[in-house]
Amino acid sequence: MNNELKYNDCIKACLEAMNACNVCYVSCLQEYDLAMLRECITLTRECAEICNFAAEAMTRMSPYASDICNLCVKMCNSCAEECDKHLQDHCKQCAEVCRKCAIVCQELCCAA
Repeated sequence: MNNELKYNDCIKACLEAMNACNVCYVSCLQEYDLAMLRECITLTRECAEICNFAAEAMTRMSPYASDICNLCVKMCNSCAEECDKHLQDHCKQCAEVCRKCAIVCQELCCAA
């Protein structure tokens, strides 16, 4: 299997996580109690950036794609853990999508 096919599902999962993180980030900024959501706001922003970076690295067939995916797995797991602490629907959705991304990337990209 060539790398492009190998990475397809992981790229898709990363882009879905990036989008969910961006939605959560913007939605958190519109909430009343920003102090309660401070860590969530920080992690969703960082996770979106790392998921995008991972998707781009895989698209370019970077020799560092697996390393970047490992970081993406860690970031998605951290983001999901934080989002699970909150009751907002956007946080719950983000946690679910990030957890899925971490699993897909772990299985497809980090098993080298």
